[in-house]
Order: sequence, then C-alpha cells, then structure tokens
Amino acid sequence: MLLASMARRQLLVATPQPLLLILLICPLAIFCADVLQFVDPLIGSTNGGNVFAGATRPYALAKPVADVDGQNTGGFATDGSSVTGFSAVHDSGTGGNPSLGNFPLFPQICPDDEVNNCNFLIGERATHYVDDSVVAHPGYFGVELVSGVKAAMTSSDHAALFRFEFPAGGDQHPLVLLDLTDLWKSRQNASISVDPASGRLKGNGTFLPSFGAGSYVMHFCVDFFGGEVFDSGVWVNNRAGTDPKELFVTRGFNLFYLEAGGWVRFSGLTNNTVTARVGISYISADQACQRAAEEIRNPLDDFDRLVTETEDAWNEKLSPISVNPGGASEDLQTSFWSGIYRSMISPQNYTNENPYWDSGIPYFDSFYCIWDAFRVQHPLLTILDPSAQVQMVNSLLDMYKHEGWLPDCHMSLSNGWTQGGSNADVVLVDAYVKNLTGIDWNVALEAIIQDAEVEPLEWAYHGRGGLQSWKALSYIPYLDFDPVGFGTNSRSISRTLEYAYNDYCLATLAQGLGRDDLYDKYVARSANWQNLWKPQQNSVIKGNDTGFLGFFQPRYQNGTWGYQDPIACSALADFCSLTSNPSETFEASVWQYQFLVPQSMSTLIGLMGDEESFIQRLDFFHTSGLADISNEPVFSTVYLYHYAGRPGLSTKRLHTYIPAAFNTSHGGLPGNDDSGSMGAFVVFGMLGLFPIAGQDVYLISAPFFQEVNITSPLTGKTAQIKTIGFDAGYENIFIQNVTVNEKPWAKSWISHAFFTEGWTMELTLGNQESGWGTEVEDRPPSWGEAMV
Repeated sequence: MLLASMARRQLLVATPQPLLLILLICPLAIFCADVLQFVDPLIGSTNGGNVFAGATRPYALAKPVADVDGQNTGGFATDGSSVTGFSAVHDSGTGGNPSLGNFPLFPQICPDDEVNNCNFLIGERATHYVDDSVVAHPGYFGVELVSGVKAAMTSSDHAALFRFEFPAGGDQHPLVLLDLTDLWKSRQNASISVDPASGRLKGNGTFLPSFGAGSYVMHFCVDFFGGEVFDSGVWVNNRAGTDPKELFVTRGFNLFYLEAGGWVRFSGLTNNTVTARVGISYISADQACQRAAEEIRNPLDDFDRLVTETEDAWNEKLSPISVNPGGASEDLQTSFWSGIYRSMISPQNYTNENPYWDSGIPYFDSFYCIWDAFRVQHPLLTILDPSAQVQMVNSLLDMYKHEGWLPDCHMSLSNGWTQGGSNADVVLVDAYVKNLTGIDWNVALEAIIQDAEVEPLEWAYHGRGGLQSWKALSYIPYLDFDPVGFGTNSRSISRTLEYAYNDYCLATLAQGLGRDDLYDKYVARSANWQNLWKPQQNSVIKGNDTGFLGFFQPRYQNGTWGYQDPIACSALADFCSLTSNPSETFEASVWQYQFLVPQSMSTLIGLMGDEESFIQRLDFFHTSGLADISNEPVFSTVYLYHYAGRPGLSTKRLHTYIPAAFNTSHGGLPGNDDSGSMGAFVVFGMLGLFPIAGQDVYLISAPFFQEVNITSPLTGKTAQIKTIGFDAGYENIFIQNVTVNEKPWAKSWISHAFFTEGWTMELTLGNQESGWGTEVEDRPPSWGEAMV
C-alpha cells in the first residue's frame, strides 16, 4: 500500500541547499545513512509501553492512528485487540486513563445497504485487524480490518488525512461514521452538524483530561473526497436517520454513557476509496476547517506529499547525530534512533490553539508528565533541539504568568496531577546551567520561588503542599496537618526528597543570577532530606534481613518515627498508586528512593557507611527484583557507581538492561514510554553520556557504538565521541583512559560545553576495570555535609 510514498531516501535531509547543510549536518559522510529505516514506531506498542504508533510530525498536534479496545492508552496496540475507530489526536507513552482519541471515524459497509444494519456502538463496531497488515513508519500508518476495509493515514501539523479503501463488488454505499467520544469516554457534552450536500461534519465536545483536573473543549471539521454523498445524518445509540442534520448530546444518565454522532454514505467512489480530511482545533470548528484546508489543499493528491514532508521533518530533527556503529547490531541501532524519534512526539506545539491566552510566542502543551520527563527527555532535547526546548521552557513560564504556577503535568490545556515535587523547577534550571538563551531568567527565578514559598489552595495539580511544615520542621511529616492547601496527603518521603532537590536547583539559579542571599537559604534547605534518614532502620525480605542499616522513614510532626516497610511499593510487594492506594513514596519503594539525592551523593554514601557498602547496596537493589527500570527514578541509579569511584560498574549495570529490557520487539519497553522518557534513557545509555538534570554534569560511560558525532544546532560545532578497542560483542566495556581534545581527562564526568564547543572525546576501552575516574577529585560534583 502506497509503496512509492514509503520508499526510503538515501540522504539524511532533503533540502534546497544540499551542499552546505549536508556538510554541517553530516560532517563525516561515511556516517550518513537513511536513519529512518531504523525508526520503528511499533516498539512499545504492547506490554504497557503505550506508545503512539501512528503518523505525526515532530511535536505536532495532529496524530492519526487506529484506536483499539485493548491497550489503547496511545490509541493503537499490537495486542490483537479490535479497532473501534480512527482518530486524529493522541498522546504518547502515558499512564493514567487513555488520552485523547477524540471524534473517531469508522468505515464500514451496511449489510443489505440498510443504514440501520450498520454497527454504530463502540462494542458492536469493534473489528479485528489483520495482524501482518500493520505498517508504521514516520509519517505513515496503515492497517487492514478483517472486514476487508483498508485504512492508511498521514498528517500535517493540525490535520489528518485518512484513506479508507472498501472491498470491491456489489452495489453498496460505504458509510463512515463519526463518534462524539474519546478513548476513555470522558465526554460531557458534544454537538455535530452534517452538511447534506458536501457531507462536511463540524462540531465540538467537552471532555476531561486523562490525568488531571477540569475539562477542555475540542473542535473538529471533517471533509470527504473521492465520491458523491449518497445520504447522511446523525445517529444515537444503535439507530441512525437522515433527519435531523444536527445533534447535541449530553453525557447520559448515571452509568449509561450515551453514544452518538454523525454519518455519511457515498456513491461513485474512485477505486472504492473515501478520503477524509480531519482538522482539529481547541479554538473553533471554523479554525479546524481553515487550518486543514491550508495544510492539505488537495486531499486526493496530497497523501504522498504529506508523507514525504513528514519524513523530511524527521530527518532534520534526527540530523544532529550520526553514528559509526562499528558492528553494533541493527536492533541496537533501531532502539537508538527510535528512542530519539519518540522523545520528539510530545510535548506538542499548540501555538495559536490556546483559547485562554495568546502571548505571541510559541505555546507547547502535553507536558505529560514533567515528573517523568525532566530526568532525561528534556536534557536530550536540550542537546538535539535546543530551540524547541527554549520554546517549551518559555511555555512553562507562560503558564506561570497566566495560571499563577508552573505545572508538574499539563495536558489538553488542563492541569495534570502533581506526582512529587515542583519539577518544572528542574527543567528551568537545567536549561539555565546549559546556557540556553532567549529565556527571562528573572521570571524563572520568580516562578521557582513561588513554588518554594507559596502554597496553593490546590497543590494536587501545581506548586507544593505542606510548606508550613517544610519551613518549620525541615521535612514533610507523615499525616501532615496542612490547613493551607489541599492535595493527596501522602508521599511524605518522596516529596521531602524532591522538594530538597527542587530547592537545590533554586539555589543554583539564584547563585548564577548573583543572589547569594537566596543561594544560602535554599542550598541549606536542600539538605532537608537528611531529616527522614533513620540510621538504625533495617530491611527484611521474606523473613531474611538484608543486612543493610539506614533507610528513609516517615516521620510525624512531633519528630517521632512512623514506619513503611522499605520494600513496600516495589515488585516484591504491592504496587502503589497516587489515585488508589497512596503511600509515603510515590509509585516506588523506600529502597528505590534512598538513592535519589543527586545534589549530595557523597553525603548519602557516608550515611550508608562507605563506598563499598554503598556499592553492595546498589548491587542488591539491582539484582534482587527491587529495581523497576520502568520507573524513571531508577534511571540514575544505574550510574551511581560513578559517585563511589567505580564508573566501570555503571556501564556493566547498563548492559544488564539494554537490550534485555529495552529492545526492538513490540513489547520492547519495560513500561510506559512516558512521552519518550524510556527512549531518551536508551539514547543516553548508547551515547555513553548520562545527564544529571539540573546540573551541568554528564556521567561518562562506554558507548554502544564505535563513534558518534553530535552537531550542536546552536553553534554548528560537532562533538565527537571516539573509541579505541571497541568491540560489538561488548566485552570491552570498561574505560581505561580518556582524552578530551587530545589531552588526558581523568574526570568521570563532563560538562555541556562538550556539545556546544564541539570537543572530541576519545575513550580507550578494555575488558577489565581500570583506575580511570576512581579518585575522589575525579568523581561527579556533590554538595553538602552530613547533618545526622
């Protein structure tokens, strides 16, 4: 299907300025290849990866794909479930309820050519797809239903283009319905109008965000091409009629969700194919129509053009990186490039689609959620797409200006639930320490101080809670008395740890802006995590003492200790959810959170005994079933051996997860991709550089490729990672020595200047640990002294 449009091209970027741009993007031509052949959107399309597998441009609003009744959080899944529709908007890799999937279309042929013999209800129209018919590439998604209907789709920035090819034969009038619903049936009310002459469908609906508060209104405009309108109308429940041509529907009564929408039947189809152009807008149906018409002017001829333009857009976004795999498998290359691809699906560019305000600057939404994304996804964008990252940071500051707070999660123009700290603070400071420009840092400082000092009434979806106790007691108490604001009164341990790091990031920004008074205040508060360290707390698993003493524990306001089993909320116990059974640690155990003190790792190592004890504890964590690599806080624990002077063990640990937990199978992610966070973790692991978000620090490890080149989009300079002794069997994974710009480099970390200044790093590899990076002065920076 559409083989011509899917033909892969042989240059990284198609451009009207070929020579200059190719030289800038691909300075070493031997590394230039068709990288899109290594992008597989179906990685993570089952087993809980929840990826968006359909067609999209980088950060675009329009995201068409088939929706299923199985694992449908991202719309489609390769789980063998049934297709219920084809919709134009989705999020990618999220948890919570299925997100978006508004106003799905569904094509079918009515038995005996009778409209009311068609299936209108979701459960009745659900149709299996042919397993080996699924085709997914950047800019294209196609699938065949067992009914014989073939669907292909592509997109522009704000509109989707669908082709529905019906089985040949008979004097039938194929029908396409539109359902006024979304993936999790959150619709509160909706309306639709059907133009009897053209078949145009227009309307809107009010829906609930899938992981947040409030509601949002989305508008649609659907135009059909390729045949004549035979008849049309609206439908309610399982009955349809040609009159009236307009409908307004409410939610329904109690648990009885009212299903309704519009429909059009066709005659005289060319090649038995209906082409549907779907425009989506948060402003109005008219804007949806207008943007769709502007971006897809000739729907019957534009399909291949849209696919080609989307491929070009993705090639441009991927172009800063080139690799010499040195024998690394195609599967590893596919994991790498697909990881970069997924990291640029969301957040989404909603410029001119914000009905609440227009500041005249690009506006991004679908920060879903920053708790997941701040650790590796946003640091990756800072390297590969800094202009987009600047726009995202400014969007966060725009939300602060108009909503009063930085969000921790924001989707569908709505506030999402806060999972831990005020981690937009970390995103802002990470951009600051890496010298991104075009951001008002004084406003950023003001916004972060607001998080640190002013408790909102509803801290469940922005800001911080328990600030009275935080200031008075220097920790968040268990069962805190907090009459100032309201949220889920839980996560006292994980919030204490995250608030401490948020304050450290605030101190970093304040110091950079010359506010030493603020620096002193907040760097002192960044040590508050120590007040929940209980030195004599042990951990027992199935009656056996692990032998480790000292863990974080909940603490009451009067200073006495509560108790949470250190393995609670781990794979060895019960899963803990913010919305069902919250605990004192968010979605993870005390065992996991004990390592999350990125500002003061040397202090933490001291509290755990010494370096060897710390390493033993890390090893036990990763080998006992306690470590859940599908949860973002575990990412950094893979690399914490650096802080104990054993950087080689970080690389060794990484190879236990890649490719075992991260691979190219449809179930090749250990959990939700979380807007590309899992993909970004793989990318940094294979590069051999891991970011400590909020700090100008990348931890150095052995790369998975012989050589990598990264050209800074800001400076045009190319950073090079070279290896001596690389082997694709990964026996030589231990760094023996390093040079940077041909000079010895003893430190186990490097700064962002490596990328912007275009440094060259050469790593000599061997099959045994060495003395490189082991000295105290060569370890990553760590602030603070022990207080307990």
